[in-house]
Amino acid sequence: MAGHRGRRESSRGKLVTVPETTVNTPVPARVSLAEVTPPIALGPLDGRYRSAVAPLVDHLSEAALNRERLVVEVEWLITLCNGAGDVPGPVVPGAPRLTDEEIAYLRAIPATFGADEIAELKEIERTTVHDVKAVEYFIKRRIAAAPERIPGTGLPAASELVHFACTSEDINNLSYALMVAGAVRGVWLPAARALADQIAEMAREHKAVPMLSRTHGQPATPTTMGKELAVLAHRLRRQLRRIEDAEFLGKINGATGTFGAHTVAVPGADWPAVSRAFVEGLGLTWNPLTTQIESHDWQAEVYADVARFNRILHNLATDVWTYISLGFFTQIPVAGATGSSTMPHKVNPIRFENAEANLEISCSLLDTLSATLVTSRLQRDLTDSTTQRNIGPAFGHSVLAIDNVSRGLKALAVNVSLMAEDLDENWEILGEAVQSAMRAAAVAGVPAMDNPYERLKDLTRGRRVDGERMREFVAGLGLPDDVAARLAELTPAAYTGLAERLVDEYLA
Repeated sequence: MAGHRGRRESSRGKLVTVPETTVNTPVPARVSLAEVTPPIALGPLDGRYRSAVAPLVDHLSEAALNRERLVVEVEWLITLCNGAGDVPGPVVPGAPRLTDEEIAYLRAIPATFGADEIAELKEIERTTVHDVKAVEYFIKRRIAAAPERIPGTGLPAASELVHFACTSEDINNLSYALMVAGAVRGVWLPAARALADQIAEMAREHKAVPMLSRTHGQPATPTTMGKELAVLAHRLRRQLRRIEDAEFLGKINGATGTFGAHTVAVPGADWPAVSRAFVEGLGLTWNPLTTQIESHDWQAEVYADVARFNRILHNLATDVWTYISLGFFTQIPVAGATGSSTMPHKVNPIRFENAEANLEISCSLLDTLSATLVTSRLQRDLTDSTTQRNIGPAFGHSVLAIDNVSRGLKALAVNVSLMAEDLDENWEILGEAVQSAMRAAAVAGVPAMDNPYERLKDLTRGRRVDGERMREFVAGLGLPDDVAARLAELTPAAYTGLAERLVDEYLA
């Protein structure tokens, strides 16, 4: 139908001209982004921010979970055949004793778990509709094919020992422990340590740069930029020590934690000893008392400590943002970068704002993980299964924030001259020093030192005092000559106490 121009009556009775319109114009169908290949990421960690968090994929992805399941299943099979630690093998009578070549063949199953194997496992799971059972069948396929690689091997005789006496959670809890331990020790801790070291180095560099403090947002006793950064580095490092000492627990004791199937099938084995040797052989701490699931308390502890580190880092981000807004820090422009789409003069503190938001998301996820995982109805419910699949995003947003803060700090310069001007405009903050000197003099027996706080309050509260007025006030107090001389030489920039020494002596 062709377009048309017409006239119609408005609500006020006047004729108005109606613009020409096109009727029944076909609207092009949208491309379905869900069908685009390669797949488009739903979340920012696998899309926009992929490069910053990519190392976590090796530990906390779905593929990493399945790889660790393969590790646990293979190592359990090896233990049942050859023993572990002080436990001799075979644990199950009649199980073949595996040769070094056969053990290497088995351990190659998780070691070579790549794109083709991921696809194969997914195909098996489409039939089993059970992820752990799919892992079991995947391994049995490899064992069935072992004679092609190892002539005369006895591995096929051990096929039914794959997943022997195990519930899925025997495999899952150990897999998650290995995943989280790997992510924390291999990715998160190195990044967090490097950032704490970077902040500590900045603290040492600027330990003697005086700065006006602001308590409750108001001018207060001066400090140094380095000492304030040292406080934050010290706080972060304390949390790092807690995380470095974290325990990663695991169990392998059957459907309700009683070794029921184990003892019926092989009553002669010391199953708690086997379980302990196996779990500790994986580099984990053995948990002897559980329901069907490992209780996850260790996870709640680790996540709470990481969340606390996040919150301290959030404090740093907001403080640095404020120092930038005050002009104490200037940002070094990046060539070609745009600060604002409309105001060309701006260099926005986006690294610290990005970090704030990602730290808040990370903490929310970690808090939810901690609260949810410690509760399981009776001997088992499935709430932990889907919850634990969000461990990766929780750490991902933290790693992304750490990366942003590090990048942001590298682009800062201290504006020493502006900080000096700020100090020189606030001589009234020396009122604290003067009244304290008067108190000490009073205790030492100097007369006329009464009401020192009130006298300085009358001089300084709600009003600006310059250097000349402060020196006049001090000269008229009748202080001992040495005290009066010391106060006469004091300036806001020099009133930083032991800030520099504190950085030197107590920042590890």
